[in-house]
Amino acid sequence: MRASKLAPPVSYISYLALYFSFYKVASTPSNSLQDDFINCLHQNTNVSFPLDKTFFTPERNASMFIEVLNSTAQNQRYLTASMPKPNFIFKPVHESHVQASVVCSKKLEIHHRVRSGGHDFEGVSYVSHIETPFIIIDMAKLRQINVNIEDNSVWVQAGATIGELYYRISEKSKIHGCPAGIYPSLGIGGHITGGAYGSLLRKYGLAADNVLDAKIVDAHGKLLDRTAMGEDLFWAIRGGAGGSFGIILAWKIKLVPVPQTLTVFTVTKTLDQDPGFKILSKWQQVADKLVEDLLIRVYFTIAGNNENKTVAMSYIGQFLGEKGNLMEVMHKDFPELGITQEDCLEMSWIESVMYFSGFSTSNPPPPEVLLQAKSPFGEVYFEAKSDFAKEPIPILGLKGMIKKILEEEAALVVWTPYGGMMDKIPESEIPFPHRSGTMFMILYYRSWSDTEKRPDMRIKWIRELYSYMTPYVSCNPRQSYANYRDLDLGGQNNLKTSFKQAQVWGEKYFKDNFNRLVKIKTKVDPENLFRHEQSIPLLY
Repeated sequence: MRASKLAPPVSYISYLALYFSFYKVASTPSNSLQDDFINCLHQNTNVSFPLDKTFFTPERNASMFIEVLNSTAQNQRYLTASMPKPNFIFKPVHESHVQASVVCSKKLEIHHRVRSGGHDFEGVSYVSHIETPFIIIDMAKLRQINVNIEDNSVWVQAGATIGELYYRISEKSKIHGCPAGIYPSLGIGGHITGGAYGSLLRKYGLAADNVLDAKIVDAHGKLLDRTAMGEDLFWAIRGGAGGSFGIILAWKIKLVPVPQTLTVFTVTKTLDQDPGFKILSKWQQVADKLVEDLLIRVYFTIAGNNENKTVAMSYIGQFLGEKGNLMEVMHKDFPELGITQEDCLEMSWIESVMYFSGFSTSNPPPPEVLLQAKSPFGEVYFEAKSDFAKEPIPILGLKGMIKKILEEEAALVVWTPYGGMMDKIPESEIPFPHRSGTMFMILYYRSWSDTEKRPDMRIKWIRELYSYMTPYVSCNPRQSYANYRDLDLGGQNNLKTSFKQAQVWGEKYFKDNFNRLVKIKTKVDPENLFRHEQSIPLLY
């Protein structure tokens, strides 16, 4: 896993030098772009890289190219034959390779995308709809993790996954955690750039709130830490979304204390068990006001068959303590849920990570499964959107939402409560602005398989649900979560995109923080080298 172990033997370096000596002679017009890029990389780094393990093109090995392209891409919609493909993929094995990639992209005027985990909802880390040709700089080989328990911190490279990070922390301590996301295949590089929330957000806020330092390659190919980049850029990269300011190489994150024993639970109620939405309405009243140690999310899914179809509302919770204490809290503040001792499972923090990742509790795999970085979704096609609720949704609104959910077979809606630490951090502390006054966040998600004949109907449905929810969520602007990127909000950003054009979606993600992000972008990347469909634009 360490980059230093990937250095080729001396004999290979000799071969590589010979290869470069004759490479220009053997090149053809179809691969001249690749040749120029490789030669430029060679000239701008002293660290060798084996071409067969770091450089992938459809001309040289089409099957391997497709395998690498697909390897971490989460939304299969952006891997179909009709979607634009990169001219080549480069997997750096050393930080200097990333620096050289920026220098060479700029010199050769090659548009690039940067991918760490590929979880971005609209595929902007591996697909470009605005410019061709383009290339992918894939960070998957830069995944070192150095846990420092004495310092209560961890340095983690951009290509590592959340699952790897959690596992490495648990190797060193049973009472330290990290307040990042839930799914183990999330790439840490891009995840934190948008904020990064998980089951610890009410206690400790976002992962971005707990970043102590970072390493980034800027538009000049320079490697910067917090001191060198300055506080403006350090502010921007912690929640200002990825792909706008540079390439994140690593984060230094503060570790947070977790108890040796946590309690988790899942209590599911169907429409028949909560016909008047008494339980759901009470959740809306108390979920953001419960003790910070407790987080209860609600998952709305389809249950039953066509003849007995219903909506199941699963209340999935985590309590930082033993179940006896949890029961006291629930009996006092949320007795309507009817939770029992039998519903509660006590476990360690790393076991709770696996629980929320969807692994079996009856026959759980060892924690090492987190190192496999597999997506819990499998290979799916999906469309998703997000909202923020500022006040409880009334019964009439709930009925309409449930009716809309019942129209589909694989619909998912998730409510995540805020409050706690999220109320205490000012909106301008980092670019992520959704703080005090937010009761809960909403995720709308619709997936389908490759056999779906009318995927446009699934997308139409989720757009209709999103439209229906308009009166019940935030407004002026209607807010969205930057890590749940949504191109329906607007944005085909390119070199000519104006500040006003980008404001349409920028204020939805960042509210008033968008103005500061634009000023920082204009200062650190005046040529707009780092850009995609919804990247931060230049001021002019």
